[in-house]
Amino acid sequence: MSQHQDNPDQARLITDQRELVEYLASGCKPESAWRIGTEHEKFGFCWDTLRPLPYAGEHGIQAILQGLHEQFDWQPVYEDGNLIALLKDGCSVTLEPGGQLELSGKPLLNLHQTCDEVHTHLHQVKAVADPLNVGFIGLGFQPKWRREDMHWMPKARYQIMREQMLKVGKLGHDMMTRTCTIQVNLDFSSEADMVKKFRVGLALQPVATALFANSAFVEGKPSGYLSYRAHIWTDTDYQRTGQLPFVFEPGMGFERYVDYMLDVPMYFVYRNGKYINTAGQSFRDFLQGRLPALPGEMPTLQDWDDHLTTAFPEVRLKRFLEMRGADGGPWRRICALPALWVGLLYHQPSLDAAWQLVKDWSAEDRQQLMEDVTRHGLRAQVRGQPVLALAKTVLELSRQGLSARQRLNTSGDDETGFLSALEDVVACGISPAEHKVRLYHEKWGQNIDPIFREFAY
Repeated sequence: MSQHQDNPDQARLITDQRELVEYLASGCKPESAWRIGTEHEKFGFCWDTLRPLPYAGEHGIQAILQGLHEQFDWQPVYEDGNLIALLKDGCSVTLEPGGQLELSGKPLLNLHQTCDEVHTHLHQVKAVADPLNVGFIGLGFQPKWRREDMHWMPKARYQIMREQMLKVGKLGHDMMTRTCTIQVNLDFSSEADMVKKFRVGLALQPVATALFANSAFVEGKPSGYLSYRAHIWTDTDYQRTGQLPFVFEPGMGFERYVDYMLDVPMYFVYRNGKYINTAGQSFRDFLQGRLPALPGEMPTLQDWDDHLTTAFPEVRLKRFLEMRGADGGPWRRICALPALWVGLLYHQPSLDAAWQLVKDWSAEDRQQLMEDVTRHGLRAQVRGQPVLALAKTVLELSRQGLSARQRLNTSGDDETGFLSALEDVVACGISPAEHKVRLYHEKWGQNIDPIFREFAY
């Protein structure tokens, strides 16, 4: 989840809803300015006990942040005296509610730079964690420990969300403390370009979920789901999650998304270094100076930007598009997720061909597919077509897009190699989750503990 950062350029007051639309539209960029921003989360654990990391203490997540600050010159960010984030060169390291460590990468030109960034970060984390006898693992869901075993991080916005989640769904606390994901943030050139990318991204997000499915275990046993992380989103908060059918309706654009976000209940407003609880209140009222928590005050652009981060659909629009459907995973798949979407969305022929694949799907088709892949992964079907066959087609379109980009590294390699982890998945037809379930039954003696040893970074 995004870390609040004050931006003086966004301090001006909003006086008209049109300004909210213009703010989203200001994200339009020429293709030459398109960038790739990759984010990934991971679980920390103590090697002695395999337990999740507390915030404080010699082996806590605070010690990891402090070590990164001291050893690698990351700049610390504090909240109420607690170290809760790090900043450096356009990147940030932040904490999810249950102590999951997240890297939000810098907007970069190509996937070679993205993978270098990921490699550098994981190297630094390991250098700090190893002397503390701490490990990190990339999975979509905490495979062993119960909800009550997870530690809550000392961030005020999470306390507000924690209380509100109890009122709107059954699995919100699991989403906050026991899930990890990989995301990529991508640009658009115009409103029409945004809409087509949004539609293709939403329709094909279940394909990414199936390819990256890596969360089969709950409290030490197979759950019956291949992506339990994706299942959790179906019972978190229906007002701010899901497929967004309106994106496929006539008239979709920046203004329509603003209308959606104005109907998403608020969580908070940030003032003078403090989070003010506005849970359940309306940004529409805020625009009229009628927010109960701040009577008479008008919102700023920063308030709007903060509010945009509190919706969690499968694709999220800010001044860029976020692809949000993948489980956390190992190094290769952290790099594969941006490769998949860059190849599809940053090459017009691939984008157009992808739209042809999905343009006739109904809202019911998309919803059913999203639900089915959580359990069945690549064996799910949409309109009689196996997701495995669809995934092969999608990967080929992505490969064509990456090849056409001709972004070469110093060895002369283009970006297509970053798809290899996903091409291996479709070649064998087995998702990462299914592979781990087989290990659980055949090699691990139905004991989940070896997953930490065999799949830690």
